Amino acid sequence: MEDVFCRIVKGEIPAKKVYENADILVIEDIDPKAKIHLVIFPKKHTAESVNDKIPEQLLAEIFSAIREVTKNLGVDKTGYRVVTNHKSDAGQSIDHLHFHVLAGEKLKDI
Repeated sequence: MEDVFCRIVKGEIPAKKVYENADILVIEDIDPKAKIHLVIFPKKHTAESVNDKIPEQLLAEIFSAIREVTKNLGVDKTGYRVVTNHKSDAGQSIDHLHFHVLAGEKLKDI
């Protein structure tokens, strides 16, 4: 189950860290789709996507990290989008549970 996120956690691949605690890592996306584009994921590879069984506590920690990071960036007042993808047809390219936060500009409607 070694993927790019697991390798980032191990320090084998560099990443611009925005937030980190014992269980969650938030990094800047290397191919941003907005002025601010962050990726939030659990350090431990416990699920591949939101379709898997995910402990409620882990989801709570992920969304707590999203709240903290967006507040620190000041986009909690202007707005942001949280996105996750399930499987390749939806755009998932890494089989490790993760969420994207897009912000910092007016986003197109979806």
